[in-house]
Amino acid sequence: MKRRDFVGLTGFAAGALFLPSLPGFGHTPVDPARLLEPGVDVAIKKRLADAALNAAKAAGADYADVRIGRSLNQYVFTREKQVQNIVSTESYGVGIRVLVGGCWGFASTSVVTEANLAATAREAVGIAKANKLVMKEPVQLAPQKGYGEVSWKTPIQQSAFEVPIKQKVDLLLAANAAALDAGANYVNSGLFQVNEQKYFASTDGSYIDQDIHRLWPTFSATAVDTKSGKFRSRESLSAPVGLGYEYLTPSASEQVRGPQGTDTVGYKLRYDMLADAALAGRQAKAKLTMKSVTPGKYDLVLDPGHLGLTIHESVGHPTELDRVLGYEANFAGTSFATLEWKAKNLPYGSKAVNIVADKLQPGSVGNVGYDDEGVKTREWDLIKEGKLVNYQKIRDQAHIVGQKESDGCAYAQSWEDVQFQRMPNVSLRPGTAKMSPDEMVKGVDKGIYIAGAGSFSIDQQRFNFQFGGQLFFAIEKGKITEQLEDVAYQSNTQEFWGACQGSCDASDYRLFGTFFDGKGQPSQVSSVSHGSATTRFNGVNVINTARKV
Repeated sequence: MKRRDFVGLTGFAAGALFLPSLPGFGHTPVDPARLLEPGVDVAIKKRLADAALNAAKAAGADYADVRIGRSLNQYVFTREKQVQNIVSTESYGVGIRVLVGGCWGFASTSVVTEANLAATAREAVGIAKANKLVMKEPVQLAPQKGYGEVSWKTPIQQSAFEVPIKQKVDLLLAANAAALDAGANYVNSGLFQVNEQKYFASTDGSYIDQDIHRLWPTFSATAVDTKSGKFRSRESLSAPVGLGYEYLTPSASEQVRGPQGTDTVGYKLRYDMLADAALAGRQAKAKLTMKSVTPGKYDLVLDPGHLGLTIHESVGHPTELDRVLGYEANFAGTSFATLEWKAKNLPYGSKAVNIVADKLQPGSVGNVGYDDEGVKTREWDLIKEGKLVNYQKIRDQAHIVGQKESDGCAYAQSWEDVQFQRMPNVSLRPGTAKMSPDEMVKGVDKGIYIAGAGSFSIDQQRFNFQFGGQLFFAIEKGKITEQLEDVAYQSNTQEFWGACQGSCDASDYRLFGTFFDGKGQPSQVSSVSHGSATTRFNGVNVINTARKV
């Protein structure tokens, strides 16, 4: 079954006019100048939170937390020489969660006064008491120390909201022109900008103020053969980032060249949108005449901008503990990596596979100081030398696997949504021995180098899958020989990661990510990054996606 549990540019560009009605995008269209106005003073937020916490305790709550949220969003969309849409939104309100007799209750409000927050807290307590009528077993909440009054901010150099809209539009239109001049017939581009101002307070004694920024510049360039009607596209090789507008300042030191013969460029914490768009125009046009792949077994050399999506689907989602327990079955499947499977100590991959979860990596979209349960974020192992050693979990899940603390990966897309377990950054550690992509290619006799994320399909247990990509290059006897088309590889999670031979060193390490990863019912979106270096997998089955059966 095909799953698109993250949303790409094309769907959002097509539906740009309807952005304000989509979840997670804020509720009220506002003048862009509104996005520059300061948020509520932290002393006022503490007073508001205390009103809710005190009311919850007085009504019978054993535990309560309050999230005061202000979400600012701006999205700019263009196509060829036209601006399609510019959307600026703001959302402000409070979500209150309580625990009464082992049962959760939640209520939210956009009327942010002390009196109304106290009333909303009492409403949450009433909901928890009503929920107890159908409770099967009480919630066991892992202990969490209070941090007092603390703050955290994404370390940005320039807020994207401070940049004039005209400057952003000019950049996108210049990128479109670069792609068109280089051979594309159509191109659309977008710039997604988010600022989450989050204040968390709990009866544990935490008062946490966070200012979180995310940015994603992206485009899609398409070339058409008018005689045959054939068309090919190349998507942007940017990544969603937890950075400010400085990400769009090109820097040669933040670029990583692909293997000789590929004409590919990867980006770390700075992105050259104009250069990437020009290259995309040439590559999209060239793809119209590329040789179609011959199916068979190949050694794959996978660029980080491609491998990140495979990590996301075959490791990130299968190690979410709620999915392992079956809670997500109705949205995007369960997981083959059950508690029983883990207890058998079965291999997840080869000994070269070391995968970690974190919410700490600078520049990642998952980078925050504290999660939405007030837990200080950290890094932990998921897969160590090929064996599954842990899952992703939050405070009410830790006891299920015999642990006494949360991993700090609770998240809610807005103040009006209840927080639950969401994927942190999930990354493959780079190799420890010095190795470049060129050196890796030299060791391949028959293989394919793949760059950029494409379409994918994965089953309901996150086990059997198929992945495409953006760019494909044949490797013969240690050299890139020609560009290919119509490539996709098929495998299952254990077999694929078992075929992993190792990764390039940290100098090649880069982040891939998704801005809109979907999960839950009602569905919520979150942002997550996946880091890796160029990595080799031996003997993977490659199919030709253009063949007629």
